[in-house]
Amino acid sequence: MFEQRIFQSRDPACKQPYGAVPAGTAVRFSVYPPREVFLRGVTLYIGADGDQPTAIPMHWDGLAGACDRYTACFTPAEPGLYWYYFQADSRTERQYICRGTGGVGYESAAPENFYQLTVYDGAYQVAGWFGRGITYNIFPDRFCRTEVPPKEGYRAPRVVHEDWNDIPVYQPDAHGEILNNDFFGGSLKGVLSKLDYLQSLHVQTIYFNPIFEAYSNHRYDTGNYKAIDPMMGTEEDFKTLCAEAAKRGMRVILDGVFSHNGYDSLYFNARGHYDSVGAFQSQDSPYYEWYEFSHWPDQYSSWWGIYTLPQVNELNPKYLDYIIEDEDSVIRRWLALGASGWRLDVADELPDAFIQKLNAAARREKPDALIVGEVWEDASNKVSYSVRRRYFQGGELDSVMNYPLRDGVMSFLGGSPAEDFAEKMECLRENYPRAVFYNLMNIIGTHDTPRALTVMGARPEDWSGSRDHRAHARLTGDALVAARRKMYLAATIQFTMPGSPTIYYGDEAGVQGFEDPFNRRTYPWGSEDGSLLDFYRRLCAVRAGSSALADGEIAFRRAEAGVLVYERWDADERLFVVINRDEEAVVRLACHEVQDLLDGGTRITADAEALALRMPACTARILRVIE
Repeated sequence: MFEQRIFQSRDPACKQPYGAVPAGTAVRFSVYPPREVFLRGVTLYIGADGDQPTAIPMHWDGLAGACDRYTACFTPAEPGLYWYYFQADSRTERQYICRGTGGVGYESAAPENFYQLTVYDGAYQVAGWFGRGITYNIFPDRFCRTEVPPKEGYRAPRVVHEDWNDIPVYQPDAHGEILNNDFFGGSLKGVLSKLDYLQSLHVQTIYFNPIFEAYSNHRYDTGNYKAIDPMMGTEEDFKTLCAEAAKRGMRVILDGVFSHNGYDSLYFNARGHYDSVGAFQSQDSPYYEWYEFSHWPDQYSSWWGIYTLPQVNELNPKYLDYIIEDEDSVIRRWLALGASGWRLDVADELPDAFIQKLNAAARREKPDALIVGEVWEDASNKVSYSVRRRYFQGGELDSVMNYPLRDGVMSFLGGSPAEDFAEKMECLRENYPRAVFYNLMNIIGTHDTPRALTVMGARPEDWSGSRDHRAHARLTGDALVAARRKMYLAATIQFTMPGSPTIYYGDEAGVQGFEDPFNRRTYPWGSEDGSLLDFYRRLCAVRAGSSALADGEIAFRRAEAGVLVYERWDADERLFVVINRDEEAVVRLACHEVQDLLDGGTRITADAEALALRMPACTARILRVIE
């Protein structure tokens, strides 16, 4: 019945307001069937997630060119996800208008792919300070040390690397286990000594991977939530760091690992290293109810079946008191000592009720406390353990780690068309509340992913080679030059999309590495990749000096094969971001004169009404329009 697009959910002529809306907002839907079809009627079907949709007849609302316009309004009363589609009836057939390729599809049978409407609590205000600035992600043991730490004096045995440039231990021990108990000695005092360096990159938020006492070097097996790991420093060191960071306009956020903790911990104490009665030792332990034993003490729920990570019951009242509710709870304690927020490890494994309580406690301690979730997919419609999550509906998360951005960037630079990247980002923009979309933690690398530079340049045989090969493999020569040029493109996209560009420590200095632990090598102080670091310095300065990049609107102007062009603007500034992945291309921009912000403000002027910009292969530009 239809051969042309009659509804586009991102077009204001079809749906107003754009994207996610606060509860109580009247949403206007309009469809535009060709006049020649002679429809008998159009019906909007819309309903809350899990409910049967309600049928709302659409009324004829005049002509729009050669099309009829049918319109209906719907006002969602409560936060949640709502799903909708349209039914169009002619004299002879019925067709459904639903989400499909290019944003619209037509089905003759009842559709399965609905349009999404995200509805949130408009009274809840996200901690929007985060998305406006640059974030620096520190893996504490590997960023900076002020001295080689002693080998003794810890609760558990530790291997200490004398040489800061060693390869982390990656081979299993005699029992076939990788213990992750080799340390390089990065510390809070080490970070303190590099605050001027971070300030030179215009960093406004320092995000730490776990800093609490633990058996392992990654510290995701928490040993004591209320104690800094002794190799990291002391509580006083933490307070000093937060205070000194604040003097430089920086905030600190911490990694909270609350779905599980350590086999070797104050709470489980399976190795007996703590002067406590842990759940492994006695069923009378004050912590016994935190865990789920199928056979005490040796059979218990653990995170992904890893025995060193016993899983907790997050909604156990005693656990809730310890982590969230008490005056000296873990959440409140570290905020009171100087932190500004928490990143929640594996947020999709934490119950919604737990996250809500955590958020409320954090806001009681600090009204602008930030809560960021680790979610790898579109978090607006995430389903985990058969439960639809409510992260953005109000009172849970202020942000998530933007893995879809990382995936989109890596795919685009690996050869997928620019159209796919633009569509992925537009999907998020449509599904997320605007305040969340502009508050995302924009990543291209983390401690859970291979180093971005390695992804850009490693050969297929490197990925399939032995672990020994990957431990020693390095990009050099032309391969390094090519990977570095791709890194420029990746970082430019990362720094110019809405949200906080988040540098995984050392990415700016050329650190390479495949999977864990090779992606967790030490920062190469004194041996940085000067070319890459210089580029990051310029990029950080551009981001820090731009109001349009901090909070301006965004629109994709061209997304075609290897060419990506988008515009950022606010009342004071208008920018074009131009990326060319492939061979030389000419890009036309709707302006007369621009400044190239990555090239010292060089001016480029059009010979005609529009600017025709020559883009060499594998180049990126950030252009400020001169009005």
